[in-house]
Amino acid sequence: MTPPSSSRDRLRFGANYVPSAGWFYSWLDHSADAVRRDFADLAGIGLDHVRVFPIWPWIQPNRTLIRQKGIDDLLGLIDVAAEFDLAVSVDLLQGHLSSFDFLPSWVLTWHRRSVFEDAAVRDGIAAYVDRLTREVATRENVFAVTLGNEVNNLWPANPTTPEASTRWAAELVEVARSAAPHLLTLHSLYDATWYDPAHPFVPADATDLGSLTTVHSWVFNGVSALDGPLGPATVTHADYLVELAAAASPDPARPVWLQEVGAPRPDIGAEDAPAFVRGMLEAVTANPALWGVTWWCSHDLDRALADFPEREYDLGLFTVDHEIKPETQELAKIIVELRADRRAAPERPALVCDVDPRTQPERRAEVAPGSAFHRAWVRLRESGPVAIVSADRAADSAYLAARGITTVLHPA
Repeated sequence: MTPPSSSRDRLRFGANYVPSAGWFYSWLDHSADAVRRDFADLAGIGLDHVRVFPIWPWIQPNRTLIRQKGIDDLLGLIDVAAEFDLAVSVDLLQGHLSSFDFLPSWVLTWHRRSVFEDAAVRDGIAAYVDRLTREVATRENVFAVTLGNEVNNLWPANPTTPEASTRWAAELVEVARSAAPHLLTLHSLYDATWYDPAHPFVPADATDLGSLTTVHSWVFNGVSALDGPLGPATVTHADYLVELAAAASPDPARPVWLQEVGAPRPDIGAEDAPAFVRGMLEAVTANPALWGVTWWCSHDLDRALADFPEREYDLGLFTVDHEIKPETQELAKIIVELRADRRAAPERPALVCDVDPRTQPERRAEVAPGSAFHRAWVRLRESGPVAIVSADRAADSAYLAARGITTVLHPA
């Protein structure tokens, strides 16, 4: 059941699994029947995979203690997914989820030390990554492990530098790869990595580490303020971020997984959500670098739970009562359409970018939403797919051909 690394005729569609009952606190009282009901919802709309999030401190409450019961609950969830023919990607370090950070006590209080810089902490994490990866790799429907969910959100509470964060991720990716060579091993970062020149996690971490590049596209990062919920900048942001990641990679064939995308309120109102889903997917699925799309998230957050940002409550494909939403119905239609019409990726022009985020992270603001380059790309994108190519590769005919680029355009 392990998926191919990349295929134009096998785009994958899935959901980031947020339990409908009890959010991630449900790991404290795991119910296979509750998971089964949730996964029936997801399989029913044609999804083929889920990304799941065990809570790190509840499995490794002490640096030298890894709880088998916590692992068994995770394995049980994976087995339920197999009942619905759902492949599973496991995130290891949670880490950060929906504005909350879950860290074990052995990196807090009197033991406070950086997750990224402290050698003893890194050794403890390495033991956890090795153990959990080996355990989940025993299940045939597991296809990937990610170090954690947007681990760069743990900074600045955990001090780090670009050098330290890269070394941390490289070491742990190798631990996971050695533990299960047949799985995809991934590193997950939110988009400050791509847009913030001061951020200590750099684009090279995303493009060089792991089996493929992952990106998380959220229009509340300022994109929706440019032109509203259905404007071209908003609808094409996922495609822009996938394209930016593809252009920054040393390997022109490296796939990009849109690992998180959603329709957050109030940026995307309920009345606009179905049109946003269709427009966003029609744009991004034309991108030849795209490996798959994983929606955030599967189910809404119960409003009985307090202290979450308002937008976190309504991001689900289904309500907590398992009611399907209009945008979910639109997603299901699009999945059927795309699987029935497996067209080859179009050849397209490329816009030359003077900034290479991978080698010039100090210039990341120049490709951020609202920048002159981003606005130029959005204008061109209204007429059809547009690639991005760094200036130093704009004359490399073999590279351009590998990415399906026919002509090279320069910003006016």
